[in-house]
Formats: sequence, structure tokens, C-alpha cells
Amino acid sequence: MPAPRTPRKKKAAAASGAAADGAKEARLSAPQRALRRLGLVRDIDLALHLPLRYEDETRVTPLAEALRAHLGEEVQIEGTVTQQEVKTLGGWRRNLLVTLADGDRACLLRFFNFYPSQQKQMAPGARIRARGVLRAGLPPVMAHPVVHSADGALPETLTPVYPSTAQLPQAYLRRAVLGGLARADLSDTIPAELLLEIEGEPLWSLHDALHFLHQPPPGAPLQALQERAHPAWRRLKAEELLAQQLSQAKARRERALLRAPQLVAREDGLVQQFLAALPFALTAAQQRVAREIAADLARPRPMNRLLQGDVGSGKTAVATLAACCAIDAGWQCALMAPTEILASQHFARLGEWLAPLLAARGQSVAWLTGSQKRSQRRVALEAIASGQAALVIGTHAVIEQQVQFARLALAIIDEQHRFGVAQRLALRQKSSEGGENFEPHLLMMSATPIPRTLAMSHFADLDVSTIDALPPGRTPVVTRLVSQQRRSEVIARLARPIAAGRQVYWVCPLIEESEALDLRDATQAHATISAALPHCTVGLLHSRMSAAEKQDVMAQFVAGTMPVLVSTTVIEVGVDVPAASIMVIEHAERFGLSQLHQLRGRVGRGAGEAYCLLLYGAPDGTPLGDTARARLQTMQDTNDGFEIARRDLALRGPGEFLGARQSGAALLRFADPSADAPLLHWAHRAAPRMLEHWPDMAARHIERWIGAKADYLKA
Repeated sequence: MPAPRTPRKKKAAAASGAAADGAKEARLSAPQRALRRLGLVRDIDLALHLPLRYEDETRVTPLAEALRAHLGEEVQIEGTVTQQEVKTLGGWRRNLLVTLADGDRACLLRFFNFYPSQQKQMAPGARIRARGVLRAGLPPVMAHPVVHSADGALPETLTPVYPSTAQLPQAYLRRAVLGGLARADLSDTIPAELLLEIEGEPLWSLHDALHFLHQPPPGAPLQALQERAHPAWRRLKAEELLAQQLSQAKARRERALLRAPQLVAREDGLVQQFLAALPFALTAAQQRVAREIAADLARPRPMNRLLQGDVGSGKTAVATLAACCAIDAGWQCALMAPTEILASQHFARLGEWLAPLLAARGQSVAWLTGSQKRSQRRVALEAIASGQAALVIGTHAVIEQQVQFARLALAIIDEQHRFGVAQRLALRQKSSEGGENFEPHLLMMSATPIPRTLAMSHFADLDVSTIDALPPGRTPVVTRLVSQQRRSEVIARLARPIAAGRQVYWVCPLIEESEALDLRDATQAHATISAALPHCTVGLLHSRMSAAEKQDVMAQFVAGTMPVLVSTTVIEVGVDVPAASIMVIEHAERFGLSQLHQLRGRVGRGAGEAYCLLLYGAPDGTPLGDTARARLQTMQDTNDGFEIARRDLALRGPGEFLGARQSGAALLRFADPSADAPLLHWAHRAAPRMLEHWPDMAARHIERWIGAKADYLKA
């Protein structure tokens, strides 16, 4: 029996394996490496790599007909090259000019970029086909057409154009895709019984749908194909949605087999002490959600719950209750926030609430960020490793390798969509207790409400708790749309509320001036406002400042000694300054709805009325587009975060709306949870039954569609 490998031998073996992989990669051609970058490794990956659009090369239009009826349209013509020359235009730019004749008609093919091989292909006397947009002129011109030899037969199907990348020509990609399509196993992985439950027209088979989408016949409805409204697409969407639902249902089942500590708060313990120390009473919605979380924590399997609520609904207090449960049961809790500003806000607030209560128990709240001094960091790491730090608050620094918890039982992630999947997985793997099948409870928080179809699709593996009411006394923020042409007037009118003790946020989309975008940058706005309001302190806050500089600026603003804070979107989440009652957002049309709502939520936290002014448009009064105007009108119409999220999803689509939730795993490429809601509801019902009654088919279906990406569902 061979002796076990030492760690050094394991490292050497790993290095040897990495070197072998590197040598294998080096032997691949550039297009092969490009295919790998796109994730096109298996035959089924190639078969499921579907076209963006199609080109019709199945027919040739006589040049005379094209000139008579198709000017300004894309056509394919055929003829003989009668002349070729290279001309230098503008003193430096070389153009290849090719005269193509078809009978008694001729046109000019113009190429701005060309290669010697193209010159050879289009030598005088060559018979070629050219496809492009034909423009009127003397002679008519086709700029940069696609050229083929006229020797071969015309294609019998439309020509697909695939999503590609550098060093991956369409011709190579088409051959690779068709080869994968021919070799892939496209047998059904969905029981016929379940397929019959889909309402509407019967679905195509996967084999027929894929072959049709890769090689549509002439006359196929191009618009329906490219808008994914063709029946062939319906089969792909149903398959994909079912794969996602199966994966998430499977992840939920597997998580139920793991062990987690049962966290039950003691009577008259930390939970009760915290509630007694709070300067306000929890709302009915907060109490309901707190009960849901407490019930999860008391079970011996890991909680995986999303806590969502509108801006200012009191999610932090509920999360603190969950932390108290964990600490009261003798375990540790970690809270991770996406920015140092937000993490420091949590540290200040939770420190104020919990530090005195923990000190009486001989415990503390630890603070971890990347900007800490080495000595402070060493003290924090020792307290975390010993278990003396019962609550750990920080940024990404919490998941760094040197951070070792003694008994981590609960991980809380604020603004979960700001974190990548791998980062959330790393936090869940920080517990050193419990063995291989042990996992801490996970509570994710989001102030961006998730519409129902997204909750059912992208978050089907989570339990969702919703705080659907605001604390009493909070008045809606009055929102007004103001043209950028009135910017100077807005600045001048700030003097009166500032004199009355009110504070102002002024938010800009950029840090420094950009030549590409005509937007007011934060540094320029800071200079302008400082000059216009010489008797008050105007602060500047942006992501390029050091942590110490940010903390100093925020401390002055919180203390009220700085009436105006000019900032980029680093103040989007978590910042709580009750005296701040005016929010001005420059170039508001450049922001997403949810981001505008988050920014607006920074004001209106005190007793007085609050205002949000959305400056829009260019200084010259250029009118807004319809989509931008609809977005801003929504902000003026409603303060309801759930309604705003619904409209934002309709405008942006699920991928952009969810942000980093899908980092590393684009689980939906073809289906849209809102537009394809009937198929989503079917998949949601079918997935548990398929796992129960057809587990082998379910496994094949998940492997076909998701493969290794299913690991990301653990986050």
C-alpha cells in the first residue's frame, strides 16, 4: 500500500497538474481557446449556443432589380469583377474599390479595411457574390459587403450569426456549432406526462427546435426568430426554466441534509435585553419577519433566507435580533456589507445597541476592513479566533483567508446583490466547527424588493421574508423633476433650508470630468456649490478617497457641521442622517430606478418634510427619450419600492436588475421570468415532481443545461 502523500508532495502534484493543463492549453489554436473562453466545451454547449440573428444568403437579387426596388436595403448580388484599384483618400486612408458588373448594370464595392487575400479573391475576372446595403450614387455603392465566390451552390438555409469573441471567426464558430449539434445527445429529458401539462400549443421536440433555430429554412419569420417569439424558442425556454427550477429545488433538498446549530434564544437573554434597550417599538411587519427567522434558526438545518423590505423599513433591527439569537446560544455572527461606509454605519449602530450588553457578558463587537492598521487587525483577528468577538462586522475583509472564526453560526449579508456568488460561498465556509456536513445559517438582506416572478425563478432556492410596512411617522419624500437648465436656481434656493438647519445631499454620476459623457462630475459640482454658498461647509465624498478621508467627511455630515455633501453613489445604501432632508441627483436619467429609489431613501428619516430633486437633461435643453422620461416619471408618481421594482424590471430586464446575484452562473440565457410567466409557473410545479418520480431524468436535464454552474446555487 503506498504511503500517504505529504503536503509538499500534494503541492508538487498540483503544480505538475497545473503545468500539464497549461501545456495542453498552449497546444490549442486561437479559435479553440476562444471557444473555451465562451464556455463552449461540450457538444451540448455548442448545440445550445444559439444565433443572435440571421442573414439571408439563399437567394441572389439581379442588380437591375436591386437598383429599381431595393435601394437602402440589404441584398445579395452576383456579378463579375471588371476593375479593382486602391485609392488613398484624405491623404492617408487607403480604400479598396471594386467594380462589379451584372449584365449592363454595375456598382462599386468599397472597403475601408482590407487584406491581400481579399484583393486576390476579387481580382478582375472573378465571379463573386456580395451582400450588403446598396446605396444610390453614380455609380451605386455597397460599403464593406460580405463577399463569397460565386462558384458554390447557394445555401439552403438562413445563415446564423452567433455571439462570438476575439479570435473566433463566424465561419469557424458555425462549423463548430453544427458539429456539436450533430454529435450532441438531444433525447428528451422531460417526461411526456409533464410536457402535456403545458398550456397552449404542443411543444416542439428539443431536437426539432434546435435544428430549426440553427438552420432556419428560407422564408422563416425572421422577426419572430430574432425576438424569440417563434414556437421553436418556446421549447428552449421551457427546458431552461425547468433546469433552473430543478437545480434550485435540488439545492434546497441538499441543504436540508446539512447540519446547522439550533439557535434558540434564552428567556430574559440577549434578545429581550436588546428589545428593551431599543428606543422604538418594532412594527407588526418586523415582528412577523423576526418570528419567521427565529423559527428557521431553531431548526437543525441551515437557514437560507432573503430578508427584503423597502428603504427605511427596519431590516437592520430584525437582522440584529437574529444576531442576538446566535450569540445568546453561545455562537458567533458575522455581518458583511459591500462598502466601508455602510459597514461603518452598521458598526456604529449595532455597537451602540449591543456593545454594552455584550461587555456585560465579557464579549465584544469586532470591526474588520481592508484599510485597518495592522495592529488593530491583529487584535480583531485574535478576538474572532478565540470567540471573544461574538459579532464581527466588516467588508470583504471578513472572508479573507486569515480570518478564522471559533464558532460561526450565522452569516448576514447586507445588500446581497452587491456581492458575487463566490464571495457569499466563502463566508458560508468560514465555520471551523461541525465537520464536513456543517454549515452556518445565512440571512441575506436587500432594500431592492424582488418582484414575484424573479423571486420564483432566481430565488426559488431561498425562503423570502418581506417587511411590507414602514415605521410610523415616516412621511413620503416629495419628488420633483427639474430641468438641468435650472441648476443655478436650485443651488441658490438651497440657502434658505440650510439656514434653517436642514442638510443636503448632492449626488453626481461621475468623479471627474469625462470627455465621453457630458455629465456634471462631483469635483466640478463641489467647486460650483462651494462658490455659490460661501458661508457653509460643502463636503466631497467619492470612492477614490481613502477610508480615513471618507470617515472624516461622513463624521462632519452626521454631526451637522457640514450642511452640504456632494457625493457619488457611495452613499446609495445604508447611510442614515436624520437631519438630511433634501436630495439633489444630477443627470437622474442616467440612473436605474432602483438606484434612484435607494438614493432618495437617504432623506426623509427625520420628523420634517423631505424633498428629492431629479435634475435631468443636457444644459442646452435637449429633450429626454421616452424610456428615460418614463423612468423619472415613475419616481415622481410613487414612493412604493415594490411598484418601482416592478417597473424597473420591465425596463431593464432580469439580468441587469439582479446585478451580481448571477455572477459566475448565467442560469437564464433565453427565458424571461416576466414575459414567460406561464412557462415559469409550469416549471415551478413540475420540478419537485420530477425530482421525486423521475430522478435520473432530472439529473440528466440539470447536467445538460447547467452542468458545473449548479454549484453557484449554494450561494
